[in-house]
Amino acid sequence: MEPNDLTLRPLAGPHELDLFNHLPYVLNEELADDLAQGRRRPEWMWLALRGDRPLARVAWWGRPGSTAPALLDLLDIDDALPAGDRVDLGERLLRTAMAATLPHGGPAPEYGRYVPPDWRDTPATRQAVQDRMTILERTGARLFVERLRLEWRPETPLPAPTGRLTFAPAPDTEELLSLMTSALTGTLDAHNRADLARMSPRAAAVRHYEEELARYTSPRDWWRVGALPGGEPVGFVLPARNAYNAVIAYIAVLPEHRGNGYVDDLLAEGTRVLAAEGVPRIRASTDLGNSPMAHAFQRAGYVHFEGQITMTWS
Repeated sequence: MEPNDLTLRPLAGPHELDLFNHLPYVLNEELADDLAQGRRRPEWMWLALRGDRPLARVAWWGRPGSTAPALLDLLDIDDALPAGDRVDLGERLLRTAMAATLPHGGPAPEYGRYVPPDWRDTPATRQAVQDRMTILERTGARLFVERLRLEWRPETPLPAPTGRLTFAPAPDTEELLSLMTSALTGTLDAHNRADLARMSPRAAAVRHYEEELARYTSPRDWWRVGALPGGEPVGFVLPARNAYNAVIAYIAVLPEHRGNGYVDDLLAEGTRVLAAEGVPRIRASTDLGNSPMAHAFQRAGYVHFEGQITMTWS
């Protein structure tokens, strides 16, 4: 592919969204609302064009009002291009877009891509995922974690309460942070483990709370702490609604109570809270390597409908 016959540029504005969406991906249907709500900006959305034909694209997502993006979640190439051209073009576009879009001097936001649950089983799908990972690797990124994306649907029977635990709305922020700090002991979550490698458990809990949980606008009284009949906390579940779906935002069993199946009681309660709101689905995710949590979601009727590849730059 001749480099001089390509144009690499950001979108001129929302009116070019149809051009941007020429390349297919599961997030395409969300992009118009993201632009309208300020979660995306045209200058964070880049195209590689030959004439008026999009050959590759990249885009970042951010919180409304933020001055810098928080996540690279779109990297697409025309999979009909020759293999070598696909990767070379993707790398060129990504490097150009990163240099123009990201603040200098700090780490790049992590990359996340949704993939089919069986993406390794189909040669064409596997190649598409690997091509995109190779592009990221050429710019210095490495695989951080693969996650399972899970979904509960209204036709799924709700788990019945077992009576082993009593549930109450989560306590004030300080008490919740104390529970979150305790729950980090022995965590299998890759993001939590990475935080614990560079900060104290308390600092990691505060970071998680401030950067994610405190930002949810859904009612905080949905959040539940599960306790034994005598009042001793066993764990907590935080049902919420983000900008796209009802979600199980966080679920944890305290270390001294693990191994007793209490995660099933907590997850069932969180699911019941959201189901009572009449939501069309409930989304959740967990690391591929966190088999105890994955099995808990499976027992509760959640379906593994998608995966997610996460890559990071050092």
